[in-house]
Amino acid sequence: MNIRLKPIAAQVMVITGASSGIGLTTARMAARRGARIVAVARNDDALRQVIQELTSQGHEAIHVTADVASEEDMRQVAQTAIERFGRIDTWVNNAGVSIFGRSEEVTMEDQRRLFDTNFWGVVNGSLAALPYLRGRGGALINLGSEVSEVAIPLQGIYSASKHAVKGYTDALRIELEAEKAPVSVTLIRPAAIDTMFVAHAKNYMDVRPKLPPPIYAPEVVADAILFAAEHPKRDLFVGGASRLLTTGARHTPRLVDRYLARFGIAQQRSRLPARGNQEGSLHRPGPDLLEREGVEGHVMESSLYTRSAMHSRALNTAFMALGVFTAALWYGRRSAQR
Repeated sequence: MNIRLKPIAAQVMVITGASSGIGLTTARMAARRGARIVAVARNDDALRQVIQELTSQGHEAIHVTADVASEEDMRQVAQTAIERFGRIDTWVNNAGVSIFGRSEEVTMEDQRRLFDTNFWGVVNGSLAALPYLRGRGGALINLGSEVSEVAIPLQGIYSASKHAVKGYTDALRIELEAEKAPVSVTLIRPAAIDTMFVAHAKNYMDVRPKLPPPIYAPEVVADAILFAAEHPKRDLFVGGASRLLTTGARHTPRLVDRYLARFGIAQQRSRLPARGNQEGSLHRPGPDLLEREGVEGHVMESSLYTRSAMHSRALNTAFMALGVFTAALWYGRRSAQR
């Protein structure tokens, strides 16, 4: 079915996890391009400040304080969007959180809470949005990860949740295609991004976690989300490292396993002592209103691979991805040896 999506300037866009990081960046970028925004998060104070900022700049925006783990909350988000704006054109399931620690150390309570947010949050948001998207057409955009098919040490349950998001998103897309519903379903798969990801994560380690390089700016992800809101896409990998890590895991899984076993743990352990409060925002709202935490080291402000994937031919994409993946391995080896 030929799905037609509206330009951003004509859209009503719901964004979960909109009080920080990728969600906040996307909300600001979409509002600047003329979209009407429904910002969703658990932190009411932060959301009110976001909406005050956007409306003071002349943008149309509202907020709904909600927990994506709650079916009722997500239905209320959809209903509020309809009552205020009359429709939903794009729904972005972005809210997510991680846990750093060896798999056997993480409590079942924490594992279940992470799945409530990362996986069931996507399910709840999708089911709340679909009755409205199916009727008028629109885009459902789910945030996966470079670990949607590749598992990494120290973030086992996070990896599992992103595998689950991919499986659910792919199945849902097929079902909607079978019924010829006018809904584009996209899985966004970012590499490591300089957001509040580490600050929000619960930490079981004796040192402060860090993200493995290469690390990209949140604007790169927001660009991909807004592209998918206007152009039907099955998948979008943000950063060449994400694309080729997945390719490597598919075709040379043992090689990737050995690489991650040798370097993956060291790449995520900083030399800084763990913070006094290691709970993060797993069970309650954490630090918000920041797009970036400010990681140590280089942050890539753009991705040639992602730009190519959105706009250029597949051959160019493959060559660019190969170069970025090589760079990622080089950066990773240097980081692990420091």
